[in-house]
Amino acid sequence: MHLSVALDGAGWHPAAWREVRARPSELLTARYWVDLIQEAERGLLDFVTLEDGLSLQSGRFAQPDPRTDQVRGRLDAVLIAARAAPVTRHIGLVPTVIATHTEPFHVSKAIATLDYVSTGRAGVRIRVSLSQHEAAHFGRRGFPPLPAHLPIPIADGFDEAADYVEVIRRLWDSWEDDAEIRDAATGRFIDIGKLHYIDFTGRWFSVKGPSITPRPPQGQPLVTALGHAAVPYRLIARAADVGFVTPRDAGQAAEIVAEIRADQDAAGRAGETVHVLGDLVVFIGPGAASRRDRLDELAGFRYESDAAVFAGTAAELADLLQEWQRAGLTGFRLRPGAIPEDLESITTQLVPELQRRGAFRRGYEAQTLRGHLGLARPANRYARLARQPT
Repeated sequence: MHLSVALDGAGWHPAAWREVRARPSELLTARYWVDLIQEAERGLLDFVTLEDGLSLQSGRFAQPDPRTDQVRGRLDAVLIAARAAPVTRHIGLVPTVIATHTEPFHVSKAIATLDYVSTGRAGVRIRVSLSQHEAAHFGRRGFPPLPAHLPIPIADGFDEAADYVEVIRRLWDSWEDDAEIRDAATGRFIDIGKLHYIDFTGRWFSVKGPSITPRPPQGQPLVTALGHAAVPYRLIARAADVGFVTPRDAGQAAEIVAEIRADQDAAGRAGETVHVLGDLVVFIGPGAASRRDRLDELAGFRYESDAAVFAGTAAELADLLQEWQRAGLTGFRLRPGAIPEDLESITTQLVPELQRRGAFRRGYEAQTLRGHLGLARPANRYARLARQPT
């Protein structure tokens, strides 16, 4: 079973910052995020994801809210990951990037750099933004009002994200692995014949290449995406190495996995490993349900999420994860309801319970994030083409 955690603020419950052990005054410090990521590494987790956005957090869908009793403001996810990379050794670092309003060339070199800094533990979570107020920060494009029943802009947004991933993947391959010679005696630093124009032209992007950053240590850092319905499931199937999904029970988990596998086949990726991880918000411990109720009372409403919300013991959660794993999920991304309580409960209660059942590793065995997930280092597409007989 693969396990990861999604880190966001003081936890996923909007009142978590008011818990006794919360550190609200430190949310904008590097030390806070390093502590959380190091705790996740002590639990031998595959990777952490770091949330990010282009607007203040909100309790409303696709628009700001006026609340002042919840966490607002955040640090840049890529820069948090870069800060944590030198002080961790094994855990993967997967920051969120909003593809809709950031250039793929910039993101490709940022994640490639993170892969170098972390010696092969970088990934990226691709997010789509179709909200009017986020578009207004940039002034380059507009969107019709949501909700999300408008199919055309939503489909376009995720098709654009698929092209975005294709561009960053080509840029990561635009340097062959041995393009750098670094021979001081002959004065040759690079073999210019092993740098390649990617010449991508599509509906949303026209990118010449090559990158300014040599091919990352993993060759291709991990690409991940979250999906709740058919359109984002297709993005996962077409473009991602890992997809995060939000089933409510084992039956729905099986249906989602089957849909993604069918889309994967249709995209010509039948032979590739695409992990599908289930997302769960978790409150763990003997008093987890009462703790959630207390946080709900502080918030003034019953907390619900796009993902299922679990409150119970580590053994009960292990039962649930194994049931959903049998339905076809290859692992889970857990969202701690409150930090540090539920993050520590994952590492000190859930992980040992899964280890006792023979369901989780007892030590890191691979050196890279792709290795943790059983993914091979891909061959360079341009090197393959260059070596094909004419």
